[in-house]
Amino acid sequence: MNKKGLLYVTIASLLWGTSGIFVRFLTPLGFSSLQMTAMRAIISSLGMAGYVFFKDKSLFKTNPRALLLFIGGGVSMYMTALFYYMSMQESSIATAVVLMYTAPVFVMIYSVLFLGERFTPAKGVALFGMLIGCALISGIVGDAQFNAKGIFFGALSGITYSIYNILAKIQMRQKNNPITTSLYCFIFMTVAAVILGNVPGIVENVTGNPVGTLPLVLGLGIVTCLLPYFFYTKAMEKLSAGIASSLGIMEPVAATLYGLVIFGEWPGIFGAIGFVCVLGSVLLLSRCE
Repeated sequence: MNKKGLLYVTIASLLWGTSGIFVRFLTPLGFSSLQMTAMRAIISSLGMAGYVFFKDKSLFKTNPRALLLFIGGGVSMYMTALFYYMSMQESSIATAVVLMYTAPVFVMIYSVLFLGERFTPAKGVALFGMLIGCALISGIVGDAQFNAKGIFFGALSGITYSIYNILAKIQMRQKNNPITTSLYCFIFMTVAAVILGNVPGIVENVTGNPVGTLPLVLGLGIVTCLLPYFFYTKAMEKLSAGIASSLGIMEPVAATLYGLVIFGEWPGIFGAIGFVCVLGSVLLLSRCE
Protein backbone atom coordinates (compact mmCIF):
# COMPACT_ATOMS: atom_id res chain seq x y z
CA MET A 1 0.00 0.00 0.00
CA ASN A 2 1.27 3.46 -0.88
CA LYS A 3 2.57 5.09 2.32
CA LYS A 4 1.81 8.64 1.19
CA GLY A 5 -1.74 7.66 0.26
CA LEU A 6 -2.21 6.04 3.66
CA LEU A 7 -0.88 9.15 5.39
CA TYR A 8 -3.19 11.44 3.40
CA VAL A 9 -6.29 9.37 4.21
CA THR A 10 -5.31 9.26 7.89
CA ILE A 11 -4.89 13.03 8.04
CA ALA A 12 -8.20 13.58 6.22
CA SER A 13 -10.05 11.24 8.60
CA LEU A 14 -8.58 12.83 11.71
CA LEU A 15 -9.55 16.29 10.45
CA TRP A 16 -13.08 15.26 9.38
CA GLY A 17 -13.55 13.78 12.82
CA THR A 18 -13.09 17.17 14.51
CA SER A 19 -16.53 18.41 13.41
CA GLY A 20 -18.04 17.51 16.77
CA ILE A 21 -15.46 19.60 18.61
CA PHE A 22 -16.36 22.73 16.66
CA VAL A 23 -20.11 22.09 16.98
CA ARG A 24 -19.80 21.64 20.75
CA PHE A 25 -17.91 24.95 21.13
CA LEU A 26 -19.90 27.02 18.60
CA THR A 27 -23.38 26.05 19.80
CA PRO A 28 -23.13 27.87 23.19
CA LEU A 29 -21.90 30.96 21.32
CA GLY A 30 -25.28 31.27 19.62
CA PHE A 31 -24.64 29.67 16.23
CA SER A 32 -27.39 27.48 14.77
CA SER A 33 -26.84 24.37 12.64
CA LEU A 34 -27.87 26.36 9.56
CA GLN A 35 -25.29 29.03 10.33
CA MET A 36 -22.50 26.53 11.05
CA THR A 37 -23.22 24.77 7.77
CA ALA A 38 -23.12 28.13 5.97
CA MET A 39 -19.78 29.09 7.57
CA ARG A 40 -18.28 25.74 6.63
CA ALA A 41 -19.46 26.08 3.04
CA ILE A 42 -18.38 29.69 2.49
CA ILE A 43 -14.90 29.30 3.94
CA SER A 44 -14.18 26.00 2.18
CA SER A 45 -15.35 27.27 -1.23
CA LEU A 46 -13.30 30.47 -0.92
CA GLY A 47 -10.25 28.47 0.11
CA MET A 48 -10.63 25.95 -2.73
CA ALA A 49 -11.23 28.70 -5.29
CA GLY A 50 -8.07 30.47 -4.09
CA TYR A 51 -6.07 27.25 -4.36
CA VAL A 52 -7.26 26.61 -7.94
CA PHE A 53 -6.66 30.25 -8.93
CA PHE A 54 -3.01 30.16 -7.88
CA LYS A 55 -2.33 26.46 -8.66
CA ASP A 56 -3.98 25.81 -12.03
CA LYS A 57 -6.72 28.07 -13.46
CA SER A 58 -7.63 25.42 -16.03
CA LEU A 59 -9.32 23.49 -13.20
CA PHE A 60 -12.11 26.08 -13.30
CA LYS A 61 -13.15 24.68 -16.69
CA THR A 62 -16.02 22.21 -16.80
CA ASN A 63 -19.05 21.35 -18.95
CA PRO A 64 -22.83 21.81 -18.55
CA ARG A 65 -23.41 18.08 -18.07
CA ALA A 66 -20.96 17.96 -15.18
CA LEU A 67 -22.52 21.07 -13.65
CA LEU A 68 -25.77 19.18 -13.04
CA LEU A 69 -23.87 16.59 -11.02
CA PHE A 70 -22.00 19.33 -9.16
CA ILE A 71 -25.29 21.00 -8.21
CA GLY A 72 -26.63 17.72 -6.86
CA GLY A 73 -23.34 17.02 -5.09
CA GLY A 74 -23.23 20.47 -3.51
CA VAL A 75 -26.84 20.35 -2.28
CA SER A 76 -26.44 16.83 -0.87
CA MET A 77 -23.14 17.85 0.77
CA TYR A 78 -24.91 20.81 2.35
CA MET A 79 -27.82 18.69 3.63
CA THR A 80 -25.44 16.08 5.02
CA ALA A 81 -23.51 18.66 7.06
CA LEU A 82 -26.71 20.34 8.25
CA PHE A 83 -28.35 17.13 9.48
CA TYR A 84 -25.04 15.91 10.92
CA TYR A 85 -24.67 19.07 13.02
CA MET A 86 -28.32 18.92 14.10
CA SER A 87 -27.88 15.31 15.19
CA MET A 88 -24.79 16.25 17.23
CA GLN A 89 -26.66 19.06 18.94
CA GLU A 90 -29.47 16.69 19.91
CA SER A 91 -27.43 13.59 20.79
CA SER A 92 -23.82 12.47 21.21
CA ILE A 93 -20.99 12.85 18.70
CA ALA A 94 -20.67 9.06 18.45
CA THR A 95 -24.36 8.61 17.65
CA ALA A 96 -24.30 11.32 14.98
CA VAL A 97 -21.16 10.11 13.22
CA VAL A 98 -22.16 6.43 13.21
CA LEU A 99 -25.60 7.21 11.80
CA MET A 100 -24.02 9.33 9.08
CA TYR A 101 -21.76 6.39 8.24
CA THR A 102 -24.74 4.19 7.43
CA ALA A 103 -24.55 5.90 4.01
CA PRO A 104 -22.78 2.96 2.26
CA VAL A 105 -25.65 0.70 3.28
CA PHE A 106 -28.16 3.08 1.68
CA VAL A 107 -25.95 3.20 -1.43
CA MET A 108 -26.01 -0.60 -1.53
CA ILE A 109 -29.82 -0.68 -1.21
CA TYR A 110 -30.23 1.92 -3.99
CA SER A 111 -27.81 0.00 -6.21
CA VAL A 112 -29.62 -3.30 -5.74
CA LEU A 113 -33.11 -1.84 -6.24
CA PHE A 114 -32.45 0.61 -9.07
CA LEU A 115 -29.05 -0.08 -10.65
CA GLY A 116 -29.31 -3.82 -11.08
CA GLU A 117 -26.49 -4.78 -8.71
CA ARG A 118 -26.62 -8.29 -7.26
CA PHE A 119 -27.63 -8.76 -3.60
CA THR A 120 -24.98 -11.10 -2.17
CA PRO A 121 -24.80 -12.90 1.21
CA ALA A 122 -22.02 -10.50 2.27
CA LYS A 123 -24.30 -7.54 1.58
CA GLY A 124 -27.03 -9.22 3.60
CA VAL A 125 -24.67 -9.65 6.56
CA ALA A 126 -23.63 -6.00 6.27
CA LEU A 127 -27.27 -4.86 6.23
CA PHE A 128 -28.09 -6.97 9.29
CA GLY A 129 -25.00 -5.71 11.12
CA MET A 130 -25.93 -2.12 10.37
CA LEU A 131 -29.47 -2.57 11.71
CA ILE A 132 -28.22 -4.21 14.92
CA GLY A 133 -25.48 -1.60 15.35
CA CYS A 134 -27.86 1.34 14.89
CA ALA A 135 -30.35 -0.19 17.33
CA LEU A 136 -27.60 -0.52 19.96
CA ILE A 137 -25.92 2.86 19.58
CA SER A 138 -29.19 4.79 19.25
CA GLY A 139 -30.58 3.45 22.52
CA ILE A 140 -33.50 1.56 20.98
CA VAL A 141 -31.79 -1.54 22.40
CA GLY A 142 -29.22 -1.42 25.18
CA ASP A 143 -28.04 1.12 27.74
CA ALA A 144 -27.67 4.31 25.66
CA GLN A 145 -30.02 7.26 26.15
CA PHE A 146 -32.56 7.38 23.32
CA ASN A 147 -33.05 10.74 21.60
CA ALA A 148 -35.61 10.64 18.80
CA LYS A 149 -34.58 13.94 17.21
CA GLY A 150 -30.90 13.03 17.25
CA ILE A 151 -31.63 9.64 15.67
CA PHE A 152 -33.91 11.19 13.04
CA PHE A 153 -31.41 13.86 11.98
CA GLY A 154 -28.57 11.33 12.04
CA ALA A 155 -30.51 9.00 9.74
CA LEU A 156 -31.18 11.91 7.37
CA SER A 157 -27.46 12.72 7.29
CA GLY A 158 -26.76 9.11 6.31
CA ILE A 159 -29.36 9.22 3.53
CA THR A 160 -28.12 12.53 2.09
CA TYR A 161 -24.51 11.39 2.40
CA SER A 162 -25.40 8.28 0.41
CA ILE A 163 -26.85 10.49 -2.33
CA TYR A 164 -23.59 12.44 -2.42
CA ASN A 165 -21.65 9.15 -2.68
CA ILE A 166 -23.78 7.97 -5.61
CA LEU A 167 -23.26 11.26 -7.45
CA ALA A 168 -19.52 11.09 -6.68
CA LYS A 169 -19.39 7.61 -8.25
CA ILE A 170 -20.99 8.96 -11.42
CA GLN A 171 -18.53 11.86 -11.47
CA MET A 172 -15.59 9.46 -11.18
CA ARG A 173 -16.93 7.36 -14.07
CA GLN A 174 -17.09 10.51 -16.19
CA LYS A 175 -13.41 11.19 -15.38
CA ASN A 176 -14.09 14.57 -13.79
CA ASN A 177 -11.03 16.06 -12.09
CA PRO A 178 -11.34 15.56 -8.29
CA ILE A 179 -10.20 19.12 -7.54
CA THR A 180 -12.69 20.60 -10.03
CA THR A 181 -15.42 18.38 -8.59
CA SER A 182 -14.69 19.49 -5.01
CA LEU A 183 -14.52 23.14 -6.06
CA TYR A 184 -17.92 23.23 -7.74
CA CYS A 185 -19.58 21.08 -5.08
CA PHE A 186 -18.30 23.58 -2.49
CA ILE A 187 -19.61 26.48 -4.59
CA PHE A 188 -23.10 25.04 -4.93
CA MET A 189 -23.06 24.04 -1.26
CA THR A 190 -22.35 27.72 -0.56
CA VAL A 191 -25.27 28.85 -2.73
CA ALA A 192 -27.64 26.72 -0.65
CA ALA A 193 -25.97 27.89 2.56
CA VAL A 194 -26.26 31.59 1.74
CA ILE A 195 -29.96 31.21 0.91
CA LEU A 196 -30.78 29.36 4.14
CA GLY A 197 -28.02 30.21 6.60
CA ASN A 198 -28.85 33.74 7.90
CA VAL A 199 -25.46 35.17 6.93
CA PRO A 200 -26.20 38.62 8.48
CA GLY A 201 -26.71 36.86 11.82
CA ILE A 202 -23.33 35.16 11.43
CA VAL A 203 -21.62 38.50 10.74
CA GLU A 204 -23.31 40.10 13.73
CA ASN A 205 -22.30 37.25 16.03
CA VAL A 206 -18.68 37.22 14.84
CA THR A 207 -18.21 41.01 14.97
CA GLY A 208 -19.71 41.08 18.45
CA ASN A 209 -17.11 38.62 19.77
CA PRO A 210 -14.32 38.25 17.17
CA VAL A 211 -11.70 36.83 19.54
CA GLY A 212 -13.98 34.08 20.80
CA THR A 213 -15.72 33.20 17.54
CA LEU A 214 -13.47 33.92 14.56
CA PRO A 215 -10.86 31.16 15.20
CA LEU A 216 -13.68 28.61 15.62
CA VAL A 217 -15.51 29.84 12.51
CA LEU A 218 -12.34 29.65 10.38
CA GLY A 219 -11.46 26.28 11.87
CA LEU A 220 -14.90 24.88 11.05
CA GLY A 221 -14.39 25.65 7.36
CA ILE A 222 -10.68 24.93 7.05
CA VAL A 223 -10.12 22.04 9.45
CA THR A 224 -13.35 20.07 8.97
CA CYS A 225 -13.87 20.60 5.23
CA LEU A 226 -11.21 22.31 3.09
CA LEU A 227 -8.11 20.50 4.34
CA PRO A 228 -9.59 16.98 4.67
CA TYR A 229 -11.10 17.10 1.18
CA PHE A 230 -7.73 18.30 -0.15
CA PHE A 231 -5.84 15.45 1.55
CA TYR A 232 -8.47 12.87 0.55
CA THR A 233 -8.21 14.01 -3.07
CA LYS A 234 -4.44 13.62 -2.88
CA ALA A 235 -4.93 10.15 -1.42
CA MET A 236 -7.14 9.16 -4.35
CA GLU A 237 -4.17 9.86 -6.62
CA LYS A 238 -2.16 7.23 -4.71
CA LEU A 239 -4.79 4.66 -3.75
CA SER A 240 -7.77 2.97 -5.36
CA ALA A 241 -11.20 4.37 -4.51
CA GLY A 242 -12.13 1.17 -2.64
CA ILE A 243 -9.07 1.26 -0.40
CA ALA A 244 -9.44 4.98 0.25
CA SER A 245 -13.09 4.62 1.26
CA SER A 246 -12.27 1.62 3.48
CA LEU A 247 -9.63 3.63 5.32
CA GLY A 248 -12.13 6.47 5.65
CA ILE A 249 -13.84 4.61 8.51
CA MET A 250 -11.09 6.06 10.70
CA GLU A 251 -13.20 9.24 10.78
CA PRO A 252 -15.99 7.91 13.06
CA VAL A 253 -13.36 6.27 15.27
CA ALA A 254 -11.53 9.58 15.59
CA ALA A 255 -14.76 11.54 16.18
CA THR A 256 -15.86 9.14 18.93
CA LEU A 257 -12.46 9.32 20.62
CA TYR A 258 -12.55 13.13 20.51
CA GLY A 259 -16.00 13.06 22.11
CA LEU A 260 -14.81 10.64 24.80
CA VAL A 261 -11.53 12.40 25.66
CA ILE A 262 -12.64 16.05 25.37
CA PHE A 263 -16.32 15.90 26.38
CA GLY A 264 -16.55 12.62 28.31
CA GLU A 265 -19.16 11.16 25.94
CA TRP A 266 -18.93 7.42 26.58
CA PRO A 267 -21.48 5.50 24.45
CA GLY A 268 -21.78 2.65 26.98
CA ILE A 269 -21.04 -1.04 26.46
CA PHE A 270 -23.97 -1.69 24.14
CA GLY A 271 -23.26 1.53 22.25
CA ALA A 272 -19.63 0.50 21.79
CA ILE A 273 -20.74 -2.89 20.44
CA GLY A 274 -23.15 -1.13 18.08
CA PHE A 275 -20.35 1.17 16.95
CA VAL A 276 -18.21 -1.86 16.01
CA CYS A 277 -21.16 -3.49 14.20
CA VAL A 278 -21.79 -0.44 12.02
CA LEU A 279 -18.12 0.09 11.16
CA GLY A 280 -17.72 -3.61 10.42
CA SER A 281 -20.71 -3.45 8.08
CA VAL A 282 -19.28 -0.44 6.27
CA LEU A 283 -15.92 -2.16 5.91
CA LEU A 284 -17.57 -5.33 4.62
CA LEU A 285 -19.53 -3.36 2.03
CA SER A 286 -16.37 -1.61 0.82
CA ARG A 287 -14.86 -5.05 0.22
CA CYS A 288 -17.89 -6.06 -1.85
CA GLU A 289 -17.27 -3.35 -4.47
